[in-house]
Amino acid sequence: MKSYEVNFDGLVGPTHNYGGLSYGNVASQSNSQQSSNPKEAALQGLAKMKALMEMGFQQGVLAPQERPDVAGLRKLGFSGTDAQVIEQAAKQAMPLLVASCSASSMWVANAATVSPSADTADGRVHFTAANLNCKYHRSIEHPTTSRVLGAMFADQKHFAHHGALPAVAQFGDEGAANHTRLCREYGEPGVEFFVYGRSAFDTRYPAPQKYPARQTLEASQAVVRLHGLSEEGVVFAQQNPSVIDQGVFHNDVISVGNGEALFYHEDAFLDTDSMLAELQTKLAKRGGNFKAICVPRVQVTVEDAVRSYLFNSQLLSRADGSMLLIVPQECQNNDRVWQYLQGLTSSGGLIREVKVFDLKQSMQNGGGPACLRLRVALNETELAAVNPGVIMTAPLYDTLTQWVDKHYRDVLSESDLADPQLLLECRTALDELTQILKLGAVYPFQIN
Repeated sequence: MKSYEVNFDGLVGPTHNYGGLSYGNVASQSNSQQSSNPKEAALQGLAKMKALMEMGFQQGVLAPQERPDVAGLRKLGFSGTDAQVIEQAAKQAMPLLVASCSASSMWVANAATVSPSADTADGRVHFTAANLNCKYHRSIEHPTTSRVLGAMFADQKHFAHHGALPAVAQFGDEGAANHTRLCREYGEPGVEFFVYGRSAFDTRYPAPQKYPARQTLEASQAVVRLHGLSEEGVVFAQQNPSVIDQGVFHNDVISVGNGEALFYHEDAFLDTDSMLAELQTKLAKRGGNFKAICVPRVQVTVEDAVRSYLFNSQLLSRADGSMLLIVPQECQNNDRVWQYLQGLTSSGGLIREVKVFDLKQSMQNGGGPACLRLRVALNETELAAVNPGVIMTAPLYDTLTQWVDKHYRDVLSESDLADPQLLLECRTALDELTQILKLGAVYPFQIN
């Protein structure tokens, strides 16, 4: 049976803004309070989805969240009508309103951790929604994320859904941004690679000093148990604390894996040699031939990697066995990174081609091509069981671009977030979107 890796890209929401909410994310903080362009952001993301679809890759769409999160503001003591809640929050606690308007759910690499059926004990595809406990504006996402994923992957014969881990720091879970999977073929048993920043309970593990380590070892271990993964098919690795302190807030900012290959920076991990040996041994037992592609620090510094998002790229397998790297335009704008990529693709190695995409709106908020997609390996039967409304087609692309043009603003500043009309615009747009994507009622305003 044929199998595929399907990329489900996050559709940028109508409240896309530069709130500077993500401490530890250099791009997010450095562009704080600039005016954003939600319409351009959504269209840039859709253009990438369409391009990958046209290249022959399986592509899906993951819907954004309802924002502002008025229900969340009510829990924090604001009251009255929806408009009054927004007005009170704007006057009394503008940072809370900004956080409640975040469109950060666009970065669906943080939506969940996904294990394909070839790896799990019960032979189903398992999803665990990420609690994103490190940041308030992201910690409010997982209830809607779970409903959306449940509407996309509804058939319980093929799909199993787990709620987010306990919402405490010890189980900080950032989803697939700290998880990748190596395999010979997508439908065969593979090795799931979990990267953590710290241990919550074992003080022998080092930790960063400046920025928080968002993923804990204990969270990754819990996901392994929930998904029914075997010890033979799992490798844990600790992220280098010094690179977290340089702005590498997730592993997908410093490495990316696909198929049998791991593309990573020399400084990405602790105990790199033993980790690579374990990956090689375990993948070999599952029929794979591990290929490590290390980017030396003398050619590309950690700072270059963070500024360009070289590793926050999509590594995709082509029919001829070679790989394609999807990178943001910022890689082309960085002389050292671009020189490295030119040498990489001309060397005759595994990565033969680089394609550049303009994702400036997302990049300025701290998310590149890899942040914008959740990877789900599916066999033919499982793909047929996915809600067809979320699979990208040429007609769906046309419908969604028209939907964006109709509902999205082309300028959004912090003061605009206090406009009660923005909530009505968002709800009107999302109500229509659920019909387009055939999701049913997944948003609080549709349920309550």
